[in-house]
Amino acid sequence: MWKHFISDYLNFTKKERTGILVLLSLIVFFLILPFLYPYFIKPKTYNHKDFEKAVASLEIKQADSSGHFANRNPDKPYNQNYSQPNDKNNYAQQLKGELFYFDPNSASTSDWKKLGVRDKTIATIQNYLSKGGKFYKKEDIGKIWGLHENEVQRLMPYVQIQHVNSEKSPAEKHYEKKVYDKAIHSPAIVDINIADTAALIALPGIGSKLSQRIINFRDKLGGFYKVEQIGETFGLPDSTFQKIKGFMRLNNTAIRRININTATIDEMKSHPYLRYALTNAIVQYRAQHGNYTAVADIKKIMIFTEEVFNKVAPYLSVN
Repeated sequence: MWKHFISDYLNFTKKERTGILVLLSLIVFFLILPFLYPYFIKPKTYNHKDFEKAVASLEIKQADSSGHFANRNPDKPYNQNYSQPNDKNNYAQQLKGELFYFDPNSASTSDWKKLGVRDKTIATIQNYLSKGGKFYKKEDIGKIWGLHENEVQRLMPYVQIQHVNSEKSPAEKHYEKKVYDKAIHSPAIVDINIADTAALIALPGIGSKLSQRIINFRDKLGGFYKVEQIGETFGLPDSTFQKIKGFMRLNNTAIRRININTATIDEMKSHPYLRYALTNAIVQYRAQHGNYTAVADIKKIMIFTEEVFNKVAPYLSVN
C-alpha cells in the first residue's frame, strides 16, 4: 500500500524534476542577493570642497536677489553666511530721539520730532488735533495711526495729560452713529366697501397685489357686510390682517344681492360663497316647491347648515 502511494505521488518525470531545481535555484538566488549588492554597486564619493562651493554660490545668489548686499565687498570669502536683516528689528534699532515728559494734546511738531516720531505720523497727529480731537488718557496714543507698538511702549511712560474737558469735540461727534427718530405715521381710516387701491396700499403691509386682490374679492362678493371678511382674501397673511383691522370701517353697507327665485345656476355659482352643490340644490328645490317666500326657506334644504346660511344669507334675496 505504501509503495503504491509513494509511486503515485512522489515519483516525478524528468521535466518536473528540472522545474523544481530551477525554482529552488531562483529562491536561493533572491535570498542571497541583498548580501551580494555591495559587491556589485559601489557608493558614490562626494567632493566636500565642491559641495561647499555650491552652497556658497547659492547663498550669494539669494543675497543678490534680495538687494540688500549689492555693495558687498568682493574680497570677502563666498562661503560667508549672509543673513537678511529683519525690517522690524531694523526699525526698532532706528528708534532714536530724546525722551521727556510731554502732553500729546499740546506737543508741537518739533516736540514730536525730538521724541523720534516720523514726519508722516506727526502729520496724522496734528490733523487729528486740528479737527478738535483730544487725548484723554495716555493709552490713547496707542490709537494713533502709524505709531508702532514699540513706539507706544517707549513713549507711554512719559505722557502727562493735563485736564481735558470730557465733552466730545465736533470731530469726535462726527464719527458717532446718528440716531434719527422715526416719524410715526398713522394710516387713515378706510371704508372697505368704497376704498380704492391707493387707500388700501397706504395700510401697513399692503402692496399693490394685495390691494388689488382685496378689491377683486369685494367685487365678486358684491360688497363686504363685516370687516372680518377681508381676512378671507387669498394670500393675505393673518398677521397683516390683524395690523390693518383697526384702520378699517364699514360705513357703506350697500351689498349686491342675488334673487334666488330667478337666478340660474351659472349666475349663482360665480359667487365665492355659493358652490355648485349649493346652487344646484337651490334651483332643484325651487323647481319642486315653487318660488321662495323668504331667504330663510333655503334652510329647509339639508345641505344648508346654520353656519353656511349665516354666511351666504346677506347676499340673497327673494325679489
